[in-house]
Amino acid sequence: MHRNILLVLAVATATVASPNVGVSYRSGSSASIMNLRNKIKTVVIMVMENRSFDNLMGGQTIPGLDNPIQTGPYCNPLNISLPDQGSGCAEACDYDSIINDPNHSLSGNNLQFYGSFTPDNEAIEAGKLHPNMKGFLTEQRRLYSGKEKEEVLKREVLNYYTEKQIPVITSLSRNYVVFNNWHSDIPGPTNPNRVALCSGTSAGKGKNDFGYNTMEQKSIFQQATELGREWKDYLVDTSIQDARWFKWTYDSNNTNRIVFMDSFYKDAASGKLPDLAYINPSCCGLGTNSMHPEGRVSDGEQLIKDVYEALRASPQWNEIMWIITFDETGGFHDHVHPPQATRPDNLTYTETTPTGQDYTFKFNRLGGRMPTWLVSPWVSASVEQKGRNSDGDAVSYHATSILRTLGYLWDFAPYNPRVEKAPSFDHLIGTHLRKNAPLRMPKVVNSTTQTGQ
Repeated sequence: MHRNILLVLAVATATVASPNVGVSYRSGSSASIMNLRNKIKTVVIMVMENRSFDNLMGGQTIPGLDNPIQTGPYCNPLNISLPDQGSGCAEACDYDSIINDPNHSLSGNNLQFYGSFTPDNEAIEAGKLHPNMKGFLTEQRRLYSGKEKEEVLKREVLNYYTEKQIPVITSLSRNYVVFNNWHSDIPGPTNPNRVALCSGTSAGKGKNDFGYNTMEQKSIFQQATELGREWKDYLVDTSIQDARWFKWTYDSNNTNRIVFMDSFYKDAASGKLPDLAYINPSCCGLGTNSMHPEGRVSDGEQLIKDVYEALRASPQWNEIMWIITFDETGGFHDHVHPPQATRPDNLTYTETTPTGQDYTFKFNRLGGRMPTWLVSPWVSASVEQKGRNSDGDAVSYHATSILRTLGYLWDFAPYNPRVEKAPSFDHLIGTHLRKNAPLRMPKVVNSTTQTGQ
């Protein structure tokens, strides 16, 4: 049977098998918004680092997921310009993490998605040029072929984790909502994507070339304060502090709301989590828990497990909505085409590519597909496909969907056209409180294995 037919059947099966949590609503409807406000009082957001959907979720067998083990195989040529030279295909990995970090700049994403550092913007906008998702192995070889074996490079950028290797993520995916189509807001690196997640735009930034106390646009942290709501930015360490990107955080003397994770566990246990609990993992490299290479995926699993169990035991559990997502795909392979998107503003970003050419980006298309989950006692165990935007169109979810949904929850207007057109997920909050949510996540599978060892 054709794999696309299998995927359709799997989606139908996933819908039938999902537990019922009450009445179903249309996203953005008055009934859905009222239900959201009645049920959710505490929002938890945790942003991990640098994993694509196929990389982390490629071995999950849950019906409805579009991933290598269910709809593959997915392969990349060794050289996208010379496809007859051979190829590599996505397979189950035999490591915890990798040594050679894939390119996740705008230029790198262009090559990985389109096979060119400078794809034709007019052709993309006209719908005449589509991503082929065939350049991941080419780019990994360009960066590291002089220092690493070719077989290692294939495994690093193409392979995926099995259900047994990541038991926490497997359990999370089987007990709550896992999004099948969720993309980063920008096809580029960490800092612009983290800023965009918190504010709806990177303000024309496309590179990690800016620091804290530089962003002038309104953020979700400022919005919460202006609405009289409490927030904290909880840190594992000082390596990532998303509230600090924004000048307002400094100018309004709100840096004291940036605290360490011991405060999170105390607040959760005592029922004193703020309206917005934002969690930053540690980054990057060995010993950190964001999952950013060379950091181990198992260390990220331990963080997710610890946070889950703290929330599950909290007196606030029955009013919590927890979004777990990533900043961007980190240059790891995914076979799903990133779609075009509404521009947040009129700003552009120009980057000099590895070939010396300049490429200008209009912020009119999304980045790669990433793992994202919605955890709450008010959601079904289900696979969510695409959402509906304000025009009623079926579109992929993306980082700005968080701001769109929080706008409904807290009653504030979208910051810009990107936020306005983002699909919300308010309708996934049901009307019946689940009593069967697991108290604990499985034990993490610890491993020190990395590629090349």
